[in-house]
Amino acid sequence: MLAVGLCVFTLVQVNYPLLAPLPQLALFALLGLVICFLNVPLHPSLKNHPVAKASDVVLALLAAACCGWVMMQNEPYFEAFWQNGSTLGNRAGFETPTDILVGVIGLVLVIEAARRSLGWALPILCGLFLIYAYIGPSMPDWLFPHRGYTLPRIVAQTFLQAQGTFGVALGVMFTYVFLFVIFGAFLSATGATKFIIDFAQSVFGRSPGGPAKVAVLSSGLMGSLSGSAVANTATTGTFTIPMMRSAGFKATTAAGIQAAASSGGALMPPVMGAGAYMMLEIIPGVTYLQIIRAALIPGVLYYLSLFLITHFQARSVSATASVDDAEPTQTKSLAELRPEGMVFVTALGTLITLLIVGYTPFRAVSMSLLAIVVVGAFHPRTRLEVGAIFKAFVKSARDVISLVAASASVGIIIGIVTLTGIGTRLPATILPLAEQSLFLALVLIMVSSIILGMGLPSAVCYLLLATLIGSVLENLGVVTLAAHFFIFYFGMMSMVTPPVALAGYAAASIAGTNIMQTSLAAFRFALVGFTLPYIFVYRPELLMLTATGDAASPSEMLVPVVIGVLGVLCFASGITGQLRTALPAPLRIAMFGAAALLLAPGPSVALAGLPVPILDAAGVVLFGVVFALNRPR
Repeated sequence: MLAVGLCVFTLVQVNYPLLAPLPQLALFALLGLVICFLNVPLHPSLKNHPVAKASDVVLALLAAACCGWVMMQNEPYFEAFWQNGSTLGNRAGFETPTDILVGVIGLVLVIEAARRSLGWALPILCGLFLIYAYIGPSMPDWLFPHRGYTLPRIVAQTFLQAQGTFGVALGVMFTYVFLFVIFGAFLSATGATKFIIDFAQSVFGRSPGGPAKVAVLSSGLMGSLSGSAVANTATTGTFTIPMMRSAGFKATTAAGIQAAASSGGALMPPVMGAGAYMMLEIIPGVTYLQIIRAALIPGVLYYLSLFLITHFQARSVSATASVDDAEPTQTKSLAELRPEGMVFVTALGTLITLLIVGYTPFRAVSMSLLAIVVVGAFHPRTRLEVGAIFKAFVKSARDVISLVAASASVGIIIGIVTLTGIGTRLPATILPLAEQSLFLALVLIMVSSIILGMGLPSAVCYLLLATLIGSVLENLGVVTLAAHFFIFYFGMMSMVTPPVALAGYAAASIAGTNIMQTSLAAFRFALVGFTLPYIFVYRPELLMLTATGDAASPSEMLVPVVIGVLGVLCFASGITGQLRTALPAPLRIAMFGAAALLLAPGPSVALAGLPVPILDAAGVVLFGVVFALNRPR
């Protein structure tokens, strides 16, 4: 019932607000934390231990009390219970001992919920920031010392007021992300997500390496809806990895392709997981349509590279079997899945149409949920009975547990960043170094994104980096959207970057392969995802933007897109050692060189009155030479 209550409360409150902003987030956190403590044990080995279960109930009650206190002390409906006759916000700096006690317990519970649902990475990071806030005067110069803050001040900033736990991160999860989680659960309940896999099979099932291409297409479609690389891998990988193996792919290769394809799902419009909604809150004046428009071409290039890699890889291992030749997975034809397809097309079409005509994302997805229920009712297989809706709500609530804990914990970090001023001092320190070399600044931010992304949801990683150093790139003249997409892409690529490649881990568990070998294979197949952010920083036309941030015209985008496609082709050819036929080592190295020339920025020369990039021209020539020499025998 708590799970159903969380979903219903969110749907109602987002569309028809009844509570003030901070109380609504406090109630959202209350339900999320209680569900977390009741469903995620202290340790897997203690799942059924009676003492551990009793402690879980105690922690759930404490979480309800702490979040309930914040809600009651800010909501006018409970004015009779306000201490000192004023809201918690109005008594900032004059919090009562009860307020501070509630805040201390609340912080511990938020961090413990994050540990249970996400592991140790984020709790350790929160602890380091809290210690930093307390011992600021003792820090060395290179760690940005400050005057230090008392425990009550830290607690007030990070839990009791709107700059911390109940701040922008939790607000994005509440207003946008959770609704799309419910959206995906409803589609799954109607069978529409199964339609995605069968649609991909109908398109690529009979081509060389068809099962691998099915994995790429279905992961792109599914990942755009879920926004989670791990969930995407677990959902589609169950079908596609066995198909790839039976078609001739090695188990490690099949798992690597699936992990790489799943990790790119959050980069693909129209949904893009939580990243797009974070950008809505952080970037002034940007609209949802501008974000998904900018994401389109890089997302297509990423999946184009995976299609080419799987095609060349299939030829190199003679994996020409179609899906029909693979192990049977009890799939249905598209004709048999017509009702599910109708639900899928209607839901996605409704969402995109409403976004285009100007509806807010939360209202658009709410209307799309209604469309799923209405259209699904026309066929028994897709009809959502009350029991099915309840199950979808329960699944949604359980899926969002980690996101609630993560966003609440990130709010603690953001509160410390705001309190200590490190959010402005760190960019001020990095900026003089970065002014010497934009490329060096990009490399440093890439490394930071990947390290922070190890073990964290990509949206959480993006929010941290955007808060700390997002302004550095903007001050260097990088287009704002390009700067934020650069950070987000590398947070996403951490899902396939060893040693902590969570999507690779999930794929390895399905394929029964070595975790590290699978992660390395996923990293290799996803390498183009590590080059795209550099490309669109230097060539914002790939984001459909000009160097000034205005909308680019088709003529301005044409050459960068063509060069990008050719560069991706060269890159995929070099990775697999295939083009028209197998590439000998010298030609394979030459293809890597052509890819580097095509994907790297460089000076231009005037030719017939038109600017011609020197490196691009050299890359085209080198590709032409390799293509001519690589003749089939």
